[in-house]
Amino acid sequence: MCRLIVSIALVLSFTAPVAQAQWPQFRGPDGQGHSDDQNVPMNWSENESIAWKSAIPGEGWSSPVISNGQVWLTSSHDGGKSLHALCLDEKSGQLLFDVEVLTTTSVGPKHVQNGYASPTPVLDRERAYVHFGPRGTACLDLKGNVLWKRTDMPFDLPQGAASSPVLHKDKLILICDGTDEQYVTALDKMTGKTLWKSPRQHLERIKDKSGFFRMAYSTALVVDVNGSTQVIASGAEHVAAYDFETGKEIWWHNYVGFSQVGRPSFGHGLFYVIGSVAQDHFCIYAIKSDANGEVKESDVVWENPNGIGHVPSPLLYKSEIYVVDDGGTAQCLDAKTGEVIWRERLGGRFRCSPIQVGNHIYFVNQDGKATIVRAGRDYVVDATNQLEGLFLASPAVASGALFLRSDKHLYRIAKK
Repeated sequence: MCRLIVSIALVLSFTAPVAQAQWPQFRGPDGQGHSDDQNVPMNWSENESIAWKSAIPGEGWSSPVISNGQVWLTSSHDGGKSLHALCLDEKSGQLLFDVEVLTTTSVGPKHVQNGYASPTPVLDRERAYVHFGPRGTACLDLKGNVLWKRTDMPFDLPQGAASSPVLHKDKLILICDGTDEQYVTALDKMTGKTLWKSPRQHLERIKDKSGFFRMAYSTALVVDVNGSTQVIASGAEHVAAYDFETGKEIWWHNYVGFSQVGRPSFGHGLFYVIGSVAQDHFCIYAIKSDANGEVKESDVVWENPNGIGHVPSPLLYKSEIYVVDDGGTAQCLDAKTGEVIWRERLGGRFRCSPIQVGNHIYFVNQDGKATIVRAGRDYVVDATNQLEGLFLASPAVASGALFLRSDKHLYRIAKK
């Protein structure tokens, strides 16, 4: 079940939490891709600034998460029938353990650029939570022991799982937007017990009541706003906010289309959500944080339907929003008006979401080319770097290092 790669003494050294989680979830501490670490390198190659490069067993596109000196990932084996949680030592890159968490005889379909281990794990000070969409969800301690698992929440996803779990206080939040069922749910993080389950509403315009046009793949954002905690979740045909404690719907905004992927953001008293104006034509909507019920026209401060990527999440930093479309064109938008400040071609195709590190924006394309752009209203490229492999997982930052996952390896990029 659990193949220990190092001695018992080394594993025991990680049983007690020693530091605050540095990059505990998809897109970092606040879920919006932000890091103020000033020591992350801006220049690297296969022969420069590589602290370690570790081969990753199995296949998977989950992004790395880091806490307590550990780096966690997920992977699949045997064509998706065996689903694993992996843990590496942050400093050395040594594989600490590789745990088979779930097995299945029915792997389900997937998109050609997706796999069976794409949702990113989430960490707290004592546990790791891994999610494999319809195949199941599990909680492990920091020694790799499975504490609980759920395999009784099936739903159909013709392109494979992608939405990552979100942890806040005592609840693990999952978005389950399949072709047959669509709902948002909260599990007790200690036991896995369902605390609430909110079926998706506002899908009346979809004539196919249980089909392809109801699926979505976005990750929720949990924020404290106006005296309450809200779960913001994009889905087919609409985005909705739910009360964190009860799952009751607070507000919703209709749009056209399905298969949303980008994670929402929050700032300047606005929710920035990815919807669509037509299928495969995506849009950012800036919605006032005091919206209630069906969002009125006056609640939408601006919308921008041009050059918004299907997969990469937008990055809100200070008064600007940075986006890159799947074809490699990046834009900087004014966060308060949606006005385009600059638009430039980076090259290549993109699945990774950009992140902010210090005063720079890091864009990484599928071919391993990283373009580092100075944050602000002037387009200035301060560095470009190249690694080998295919890169679909988003970057992570911890302890002055950048972590990048390719199809075969995990890199820790750090100054010597």
